[in-house]
Amino acid sequence: MKSDFDVAIVGSGFAGSLLAMACRRLGRSVVLVERGSHPRFAIGESSSPLANLLLEEICDRYGLDRIRPLSSWGSWRKTRPEIACGLKRGFTFYWHTPGRPFAADPERGDQLLVAASPNDEVADTHWYRADFDAFLADEARGGGAEYLDQTRLDSMRASPGGGGGWVLEGERGGRRLALAARFVADATGPAGFLHRALALPAGSFASLPDTQALYTHFSGVRRLDETRIFESAEAPPYPVDDAAVHHVFEGGWIWILRFNNGITSAGVSAAPELAEELRLSDGEAAWPRLLGQLPSVERQFEGARAVMPFVHRRRLPFRSAAAAGEGWALLPSAAAFVDPLLSTGFPLTLLGVLRLARAIERSWGGKSFAEELRAYEKETLFEADAAGLLIAAMFSSLGDFPLFAALSRLYFAAASFAEAERRLGRNPSGRSFLCADHPVFGPAFRDCCRAALAPRQDREDLLRRIAAAIEPIDIAGLGDRGRRNWHPVLASDLLSGAGKVGASGEEIESLLERSGFLAPAAPAPEPDNRMELAP
Repeated sequence: MKSDFDVAIVGSGFAGSLLAMACRRLGRSVVLVERGSHPRFAIGESSSPLANLLLEEICDRYGLDRIRPLSSWGSWRKTRPEIACGLKRGFTFYWHTPGRPFAADPERGDQLLVAASPNDEVADTHWYRADFDAFLADEARGGGAEYLDQTRLDSMRASPGGGGGWVLEGERGGRRLALAARFVADATGPAGFLHRALALPAGSFASLPDTQALYTHFSGVRRLDETRIFESAEAPPYPVDDAAVHHVFEGGWIWILRFNNGITSAGVSAAPELAEELRLSDGEAAWPRLLGQLPSVERQFEGARAVMPFVHRRRLPFRSAAAAGEGWALLPSAAAFVDPLLSTGFPLTLLGVLRLARAIERSWGGKSFAEELRAYEKETLFEADAAGLLIAAMFSSLGDFPLFAALSRLYFAAASFAEAERRLGRNPSGRSFLCADHPVFGPAFRDCCRAALAPRQDREDLLRRIAAAIEPIDIAGLGDRGRRNWHPVLASDLLSGAGKVGASGEEIESLLERSGFLAPAAPAPEPDNRMELAP
């Protein structure tokens, strides 16, 4: 086996495999190193419009034609039906008071529905990572990357001779191995290989609690429309189950993501006090304690059963103080992790894959490559801090749902604006995630989040400030109070907001046509989401 490579990528999840494929397309020799083997369980399963747009960009730029169909529900199901996924039409939030059934406020003050697509054909997806990651790793191997699974790396040292590069040392199949590479990328996740091997300093997110998580995969989780708890006299902007469902309550939140193979991903992220009260470290025994406090959610899980062991994470937030250096870089998923609350992990990570691939494309072997890595580090940590600030503000507001919902609109406004800019080619410099570098929205975004974290904030004034912060980039009707917390995807919103993204009405109409916005929903036969798995 060859032992000398241009690029070594540690970790063969979707990010590591995508970067490996891009590097191969650029003519670089690549080794992709995996500690375990596929298929395997992985957390982080829900995409978003911006994430899928970035996946499209990576595939188009580097000729990954077999992967591009996985950027939307319709094309995924047509071309790769053997790879399980879930339909994600939006973000569903319901607010609960512990110990009481869901209140079902007729004015919808205890819910927030934000559509992410106008129809199923162009909808987002939940990625069933066991299938998705295995497929991408196979594609990377088929594209010429040397793939080594069941390989434990335990150290990394500078290549001898002072010519640059690294030597990674470890063990595979009971035998020692050493791999030389000019550049090393870490896709192993928080506090992963490079963080340990280089003894990188840890950073922190100001004001973000050390949340804990407990999660697994289930079968038999009931759909919300079956429980009839969340019914409304009006039709919602999308089927509320075909979404990233969030059950929110003071101290934490539960996620529910449905796949089309009968499996549902569910888990809880909880602030330290609630995590200790529920004794989440007990694993499976803590789950009924949690559901016992939320009667309406408990009904949704009647008859459900876990199909794999519960996973407990004692501390979710992680931030490295460094993300790149001479001849190495952490992908965003390895540099920082905040919380899965708004599905920020996928777009952050895909932005990192795109930036590293473009740095290798533009500057490989040149003096400017080091400058590109410094810029990459700055962008990666800046964006992680912006996400951490927003999630901290939202966690502090879990007991005040109107404020929580208002803060969430900062995310939805920024994400929809950034997606439109990219699709229109109005973003040549590469807008920062959450538009945190926007000259007007960026400072207002940070001010609103910091005000939400202040101990004696004027709540009504803060709500007005959040609405004012969103207005310059709101192209999704998020500021329309008449919608009473239900936000469909409407062409009229984008057309009326054309000027905010520097576009004409004709350009917006062209965008709507080529993006499939006006395509009718295309029903396709799917396995029953409610079926039981065989023992």
